[in-house]
Amino acid sequence: MKKLLAVLLAVMICALPMAAMAEQVQLTMGSWRTDDAEQVGALLAKYEELTGVKIVFEPTTSTQYNATLRLQLDNGTGPDLFYSRSYSTGAELSEAGFNVVCNDIPGVKENFTESALSAFTDSQGNVFAVPFAAVSHFVYYNKAIFEEQGIEVPTTFEEFLDVCQKLKDAGIQPLSNGIAANWDILECVLLGMVPNYITAEERPAYESGEKKMNDETWVEIYTDFAKLVPYLPDGFEAIDNDNANVMFGLGQSAMLIDGSWSYGTLSGDDYDVDVGFFSIPAPEGKAAGFSLHPDFGIAGNAASEHPEEVAAFLEWLASPEGAKIAAEVIPAGFLPMINADVAPEGGIVAQMNAQGEGKNADMRFIWAAMMDLYTPMVEQLNAICRGETTPQEAADAIAALWK
Repeated sequence: MKKLLAVLLAVMICALPMAAMAEQVQLTMGSWRTDDAEQVGALLAKYEELTGVKIVFEPTTSTQYNATLRLQLDNGTGPDLFYSRSYSTGAELSEAGFNVVCNDIPGVKENFTESALSAFTDSQGNVFAVPFAAVSHFVYYNKAIFEEQGIEVPTTFEEFLDVCQKLKDAGIQPLSNGIAANWDILECVLLGMVPNYITAEERPAYESGEKKMNDETWVEIYTDFAKLVPYLPDGFEAIDNDNANVMFGLGQSAMLIDGSWSYGTLSGDDYDVDVGFFSIPAPEGKAAGFSLHPDFGIAGNAASEHPEEVAAFLEWLASPEGAKIAAEVIPAGFLPMINADVAPEGGIVAQMNAQGEGKNADMRFIWAAMMDLYTPMVEQLNAICRGETTPQEAADAIAALWK
């Protein structure tokens, strides 16, 4: 009996490594998109079905994400995969050595354009995330209100202002935007307007200082921005992005200037509004622009205990097959960046992409090289809204800070 027990024990001990190998690998994914748990969960469930690898989605509140992620990575407790900001914010983590270098991951260099990859390439030439989703910025409008008032979708900025005035004269709040959030008035409104005035090809001259941030063009941009202020709600100083969405969703305003990512919320079950959208139109005589911004990529943690599984997931996302599955489940308003036709035909993504056809497309103007101007520009826009400064003074203040 003792001999039999010894044999059984030996067999069990030998089997332990094999059993450990058979255990399911589980990864974690960090994100700032707390609203997307259901949709991302569906994507990760499909991946688990295909590969057996389980990925747990662990989002953080957006305003705390950057600081929380950096702390986790510094402490060696970061997620295996994480949403990466584009340009300098994401590059900073990569240059600190936290990201898996994606240069040699199959599909990354082959399936994305140079412009898409440039948003996720650091100063050392390392691609630090697989480009995942771009966003745009639109004027959302209440189709029922437009129909009742006999209003057509405006095609020029002057017509847009006329629409705002007509709504105001009818006792209808034109826009629900406010300035309390200290980001959307810049990212969605002003930077959504800029491609109508400055093309992607012209932007580098401002980044280098060859062109000044208070030239005639920038004064015109701030001047046109100021023309929107009379159509903001009373008490706009206390209205943040969430409040603005609620106002529009409840039919308390006819329009809202916001990101494409808000479409899913505005058209969802929480509200009973028939939502339309159009790009912020260009002034008469100017070529129409289209704001198309690389919003986020998916990065791998270089310190993950499961590097092979992390690399495999990134490779899957960089393939047309993986991107097609992702496009079918990611929230409405996020535009796939892969250079392949993966968006569901006739869906909302196709409609949003159609808004940019034949237009000057560019990312948010300051993102690539001028992020030091982010907070000062927000402050100047807020001051314009409050009547504390003029467009010329705002432009001069920003120009004084750059080159």
